[in-house]
Amino acid sequence: MKLVVAIIKPFKLQEVREALVDAGITGLTITEVKGYGRQKGHTELYRGAEYTVDTLPKIKLEILVDDSQTSTVTDVITKTAGTGKIGDGKIFVSSVDDVIRIRTGETGSEAI
Repeated sequence: MKLVVAIIKPFKLQEVREALVDAGITGLTITEVKGYGRQKGHTELYRGAEYTVDTLPKIKLEILVDDSQTSTVTDVITKTAGTGKIGDGKIFVSSVDDVIRIRTGETGSEAI
């Protein structure tokens, strides 16, 4: 099993979620986060005063899938979340040793 963690722009959330559902991915966790990468934030103007925004709002998606679905998930996110501009985000894929569904006690792939 793999845990796919994606950091995307907030306005892309609905499009990515719908594309994942269309691809047969049934569950994901969504978290509102803040951070920065290479862009290091940006400057804005408010009432004539310029100030620096060091962290930018992002969305963190966590999706647990069988190994066979990993490339489907990463391809869908890459295609739907990408704008071609800096700050589109990143995808991290890591291995998961075990999963246990609390309600039923199911483990492994059955618990996904």
